Amino acid sequence: MAYRRTEAVQARLDAQRVRIIDAATELLADRGYGGCSIAAVSTRAGVSAGTVYNHFAGKSELVAEVFRTVVGREVAAVRSAVRPTDPVVERTVALVETFAGRALKSPRLAYALLAEPVDPVVDALRLQFRVAFRDIAAESIALGVERGELPPQDTAVVSAALVGAIGEALVGPLAGELEPGTVPALIDFALRSLGLSPTRGVSDAPHA
Repeated sequence: MAYRRTEAVQARLDAQRVRIIDAATELLADRGYGGCSIAAVSTRAGVSAGTVYNHFAGKSELVAEVFRTVVGREVAAVRSAVRPTDPVVERTVALVETFAGRALKSPRLAYALLAEPVDPVVDALRLQFRVAFRDIAAESIALGVERGELPPQDTAVVSAALVGAIGEALVGPLAGELEPGTVPALIDFALRSLGLSPTRGVSDAPHA
């Protein structure tokens, strides 16, 4: 008969796995990808390195799981903030405020998630989440065009450019020292890029 774990054993293993993921997340936020070694994670989690390897084949698999957990939470937060029932201006402001505001609360972690050089497996996963953010923006833009709130535009191109620009401004090599006005500046940029005025209203440009 094949061995079957008891509920108590499975609960202990699940809790152990969560503790390891939490420790890895903390290390990413403190030291970035380079400082998130298996040895450092095991020390932070209070378990042996062998225990970490019982749950994950190696660093890439562990960090990939951290990406799924953390960035999945960020995507969910942005999606929840961008409500289809709101006007396009409010949706755009919510997207930028949520995406950028949450990143600025933990800039080192944001850099690790968005831009730091990582293993190819993790980089491929990062691209999936960039697509998820882009799709949220694209849905909002398409809805704005459909409702006549925005001028006609290529939603795929504009949304990709918008998400890429926000990420670059926050953690890219040109970001520099971020000031308190970073988020308002990004909001104005986003509104202008969609054909809206920085005063949060529709521009006077004719809708083709």
